[in-house]
Amino acid sequence: MIEARDVVVTYDGTRALNGVSLSVGDGEFVLLVGPNGSGKTTLVRTFNALVEPDEGAVLVDGTDASGSPVAARTKAGMVFQHPRDQFVAATVGADVAFGPENLGLDRSEIDARVDEALTTVGLDGRRDERIAALSGGEQARVAVAGALAMGADHLVLDEPLAGLDFPARRSVLDHLETLHEAGTSVVVVTHDLRDLVAPADRVVALSEGRMAFDCPPEAALDRLETVDVRDPRC
Repeated sequence: MIEARDVVVTYDGTRALNGVSLSVGDGEFVLLVGPNGSGKTTLVRTFNALVEPDEGAVLVDGTDASGSPVAARTKAGMVFQHPRDQFVAATVGADVAFGPENLGLDRSEIDARVDEALTTVGLDGRRDERIAALSGGEQARVAVAGALAMGADHLVLDEPLAGLDFPARRSVLDHLETLHEAGTSVVVVTHDLRDLVAPADRVVALSEGRMAFDCPPEAALDRLETVDVRDPRC
């Protein structure tokens, strides 16, 4: 479980998050929506201590994220809006292996994790390919594989479908749904709910750093306009 408890984050005197509390249960699929500047990205970055709260706390499986950032980043894998910004190696296999290597695992365990993660996202047999030569959708799947290879029980993705064409979008969505069905918690930050409502268990909306609503997708659809998010039915 990921728990944010009365989280406050301040940038240059302005509160990006103002007392936000949120729980994401094991195996849940949660959409985090809201207008630009509402605090969505700041909130999810507290989940693995990329941002530390000024007040409040974030717990990942009961452990304080700020106090144990390595544990948080192992359990809560983050995929950024532009996956290429998080790649640290030139090839698929080397990048996915980077996280497990830094956990100090032996080579056989690392190789097993890389193979399993790449198979999960449909990139098995492509360890030696250069990331720069991949499509946007394939790069997004490499980033997901990197999180899975760390042993992440929770997957947090910031606008993972932005800029993808339809086949790439569908591929990434299919793999997220497969992971969710297998028990992985999925949190998706998005301003575009197309194709995401069906697999979601909840929609959480932020506005001006505060919680605007937290409800099932069907109820959320009629409230999206209040947080300046487009209704996907329109």
